[in-house]
Amino acid sequence: MKVPVFTTTGSKDGELELPLVFSTPIRNELIHKAYVHLESHSFQRQGRYPNAGMDVVAESNSPPTGHHQARVARMAGGGGGRQGQAGGVAMTRKGRQAHPPTSERIIHKMLNKKENRLALCSALAATTSSALVKLRGHKVDKIESFPVVVSDQIESVIKSKDLVKVLDALHLSQDVDRLRSRLKGRSGKPLLRGRKTKVGKSVLFVVKDSKNLSKASHSLLGVDVVSAKSLSVLDLAPGAVPVRLTVFSKGAIEEISKIKSPHLEILVANK
Repeated sequence: MKVPVFTTTGSKDGELELPLVFSTPIRNELIHKAYVHLESHSFQRQGRYPNAGMDVVAESNSPPTGHHQARVARMAGGGGGRQGQAGGVAMTRKGRQAHPPTSERIIHKMLNKKENRLALCSALAATTSSALVKLRGHKVDKIESFPVVVSDQIESVIKSKDLVKVLDALHLSQDVDRLRSRLKGRSGKPLLRGRKTKVGKSVLFVVKDSKNLSKASHSLLGVDVVSAKSLSVLDLAPGAVPVRLTVFSKGAIEEISKIKSPHLEILVANK
């Protein structure tokens, strides 16, 4: 499949034949599984203090019986305070947790290498579907072909104002402006924990060298930059749902074409 190559000013600069990876069958269930497993690798293990709720002087009243009260451990001492109150067990006030989380628990889900590679190829193939891109909510009225491929000049952009001009030339600014109307202030726990706004996802730039372009995209809503070598299902399918409006550079297409697998060739041949 051939797609046109655009310059940073929006003019056409020839055509490019997409590699075999972009012809992979789109499998939503495989992309979802890979996303869930890869996302678990960023989780932080939780644990609890072993003696939490147990650093108290409390003794059980059983046996003997006959005090007309439950046989639960109660605080010793006198003079008021917590004297006589139940403590030291899970069901009491300020007591321990019944089954607290442990830091030894394995929370990272493992994923086969071939399965991860096939999910990545499937997510890349989804970027060629205009129907899926529109269904995801992106505004792509003036874009004719997918995915959008630009020349390697995009990697030399350093300033945000220059990147804005590139987005306007490629008709991508309409999708970035879409997120501005969705910004709403949040109250409650999100506000207290530093998440006062929630920003969606817009354009994803996949380039060979992301050093310069990543600096220019920091101030733009929903715009992300990733290098082709570190490309993942987490980037191409936010929320485990394909797909995302993606812009590739010519150098990134060359890197992606190096993804080879005998299973992939069989799947494409029998498609």
